[in-house]
Amino acid sequence: MNARAARAAVHGRLDAQGRLAEADPALANLHNRAGGQLGGPLAVPQIAALARLSRRLGIVISRGVIAADGESDLDLWVRAQPEGEGVALEISGWSQRAAYRPPAAPDADRESDFLRATADWMWETDAQLRFTALSPAAAALVGRTPAELAGSQLTRLFRFLEGEDGSLPILTALAEQRRFDGQPAELRSSAKPHYLLGGVPLIDGSGRFAGFRGSATSIALAAAPAYDRADPPLGLRDTPAFGERLDKALRVPLDHIIASAETIGAQPEGPLRRDYAGYASDIAAAGRHLLSLVDDLVDLQAIERPGFVPEAEPIDLADLARRAAGLLSVRAADAEVRIDRPGADEALPATGEFKRVLQILVNLITNAIRYSPPGGMVWIRTEQEGDLAAIIVADQGKGIAAEDQARIFDKFERVDPTEPGGTGLGLYIARRLARAMGGDIAVDSAPGQGARFTFTLPAGAVGTR
Repeated sequence: MNARAARAAVHGRLDAQGRLAEADPALANLHNRAGGQLGGPLAVPQIAALARLSRRLGIVISRGVIAADGESDLDLWVRAQPEGEGVALEISGWSQRAAYRPPAAPDADRESDFLRATADWMWETDAQLRFTALSPAAAALVGRTPAELAGSQLTRLFRFLEGEDGSLPILTALAEQRRFDGQPAELRSSAKPHYLLGGVPLIDGSGRFAGFRGSATSIALAAAPAYDRADPPLGLRDTPAFGERLDKALRVPLDHIIASAETIGAQPEGPLRRDYAGYASDIAAAGRHLLSLVDDLVDLQAIERPGFVPEAEPIDLADLARRAAGLLSVRAADAEVRIDRPGADEALPATGEFKRVLQILVNLITNAIRYSPPGGMVWIRTEQEGDLAAIIVADQGKGIAAEDQARIFDKFERVDPTEPGGTGLGLYIARRLARAMGGDIAVDSAPGQGARFTFTLPAGAVGTR
């Protein structure tokens, strides 16, 4: 490619199915070298991913990418714009360079890279601070998925807080289109944990400001701003140093592993060999298992800390049971198990911490799904027992022998350790949380007759949420 062609913008168009319907020669040739055909799915993954995101959000996205081209790499600036049912592409830059082969980093650089990876999660926005990318862990903190938050304002997730000098670094950086660090922010969730935001500007191929790529790091108690030290938020009170460091050091890498493996397994750019798709599925499953272990260990650190006390707030146990069942509906469908949840008009007033009660119910229903046979049913029932409100989760699994019913509430204990599944901490944590909120969890079961777990909390008035 000559220098003049390298500087010229190249255009193309994808149809509604992501197929390359039209392309200038440079794009068509790159597509062909990547194994694609005109009229087939775009074979350059980096460009195809931006086009899909642009179409899904319905907005223009401009971003730099590096695409492999044989033994070399191409630096490209891709502008994707929804157009009818398809996406119009404009690609500039086209700077060729040798493929990058990272040298072995010295120990100091490796430590620096590790520390950068301990940011809780990453995000990207366009020039109007609308999300174009967000780590799954971030969306989960507010009960959403990245797809649900895509296209929404950064302020939907955060409330920006003034620094000690009264400034808002992110707004100054937005006005001056430059890097920012140290923007304190409060997550818009029931726990309201605090974070420090930082970001670098994204500049498109025409030199225009295109948004921010940033990170969010939870504020440790010692580093919290002055406004926050007198009454640290729940997320900081509940997380001792070891649990916080473990969570931050492992969550981001595991999120990346899981997301990458799921993307490979979904085969968005064309079919894979069956064994490769299977490897991707196994990697994702192993990553999710490790992530659940991290979650459990962090919770374990929190609930065993002296003075741990959950919030006491009015909740509706029936509503929370419906929410938990909804969160697990895909897992149940995959296992061919049906969930019979409380009716939409059913209410059960209780007192407990919303987030923790939902956590307990998700654990109990997950176990019921895991041990139910294909075609089985999980029942969720509500009862009022004097001054206690109760949720019963029953399954049609193989049941639990009487001698094992006390053991399963101990640390790292499971009914059958040889079976794939949980970490052996879920029921221990669930019962500790239930008792900390003035309730309990009990089990009634027999071999071959399924299991019936009863979760009780103090009865109370229904709150709104």
